[in-house]
Amino acid sequence: MYVPYDMSRVKVLDLSQNFSMDSPSFAFYEGPTVKWVKRLAFEGVNAQFISTTNHIATHLDSPIHFYDPGPDISGIPLSTLFGPACIVDLSRFGVGDYQIYGPEHFERWEKETGITIQRGDILVIHTGYHHFYNEDWYKVHNQEQADLPRAFLKHPGPQSRFVDWVLDRGIRWLAVDCIAADHPWNTNVRRARPDLIPEVEAALGMSLDEAFPWPKDYQCMHVKLFPHGVFHAENLGGQIDEVLDQRVWLGCFPFRFKGGEAAFARVVAFVEER
Repeated sequence: MYVPYDMSRVKVLDLSQNFSMDSPSFAFYEGPTVKWVKRLAFEGVNAQFISTTNHIATHLDSPIHFYDPGPDISGIPLSTLFGPACIVDLSRFGVGDYQIYGPEHFERWEKETGITIQRGDILVIHTGYHHFYNEDWYKVHNQEQADLPRAFLKHPGPQSRFVDWVLDRGIRWLAVDCIAADHPWNTNVRRARPDLIPEVEAALGMSLDEAFPWPKDYQCMHVKLFPHGVFHAENLGGQIDEVLDQRVWLGCFPFRFKGGEAAFARVVAFVEER
């Protein structure tokens, strides 16, 4: 197992997106409200009131989000949230708009990089679609512009067979740089934008019922993984482009939310400088 022994030589990279009142919410979710309730000029202090759903910006889904026995956010041990991770860049394979990725992409990645995704690893999936999210504060190439329809509607995702592979390989938990761990058209996006279904099916080369049969495979990355304790963090970004195709140590740090089905989180990579 890779261990950064000398922490004085470790670079800490922030793989999180900003949160603000402009952070867009997922389909059918209410967006955030941020109010100033005190101001320095009048009360001698600045203070805010925030009202929001949990599935905005970078956040951690706990199993209780789709699996009622849980655990909730506070029930996930910190030791589980910190550990060795493989950051797999799927964009190197040309995985793009509406496309499906599967086990073959990750096994090809292992062969090309010489890095093995080991049992107990955290698997970080980089598609590059964090570039199109409006809260991506760190642009490596300084070229991408926010494109929320593309970020929400077109990012790639897996089918149910990928769930079986994740369980077979003993992945600890996952993180993705997309709005959702599931393919967008295996979520309620399908109900929110039915007008786009012909375009999506043309891109996939098959019907949505064939690609993502409902209710059998509905949101399979949530419904089928959470009962096994395999959860995920969604909407990573920030400095993730600096650690592609590497093994690192990764930490996900939500607040200790008792009863929380999800929570905003800071996701951090610890990289040993050589």
